[in-house]
Amino acid sequence: MAGEYGRAFAERLDYLFREVRPNGRDSYTYAEVAQGIREMTSSELAISASAIQQLRTGAKSNPKMQTIKALADFFGVPAGYFFDEEVAERTRAEIRLIAAMRDREVRKVALRANGLSTSSLNMVATVIEQARRLEGLPVDPDEQDLDLED
Repeated sequence: MAGEYGRAFAERLDYLFREVRPNGRDSYTYAEVAQGIREMTSSELAISASAIQQLRTGAKSNPKMQTIKALADFFGVPAGYFFDEEVAERTRAEIRLIAAMRDREVRKVALRANGLSTSSLNMVATVIEQARRLEGLPVDPDEQDLDLED
């Protein structure tokens, strides 16, 4: 059971690293997450970059509740994301929608999505992705070629 939980935890943490990114760049580094947690907890929680990497890869599979809460807070998700499949599913849908909101015009639409069910959030994100494909745009606005000439 602990192994199964450890794998699920590692997969969920990996998803956060891949999908929750600082604006305009790739994923957070382990050092940035460790530093961010130290700053958020006023140095009450010292978690190393290597410990975070071990949690992400599943090499370490039994984090303390304090560590789980700190990671959840850093990535802006509820702590239940790591334990409850329903919470995790809803959180992934919200993250997907936020990724679609990187386009300013899409934000206007997405702001109206507040309070929608998980299935509705998934549907909105799918519609946005399809519209981007139809317009010849990358599904992820961060992939858009910035060297286009008029």
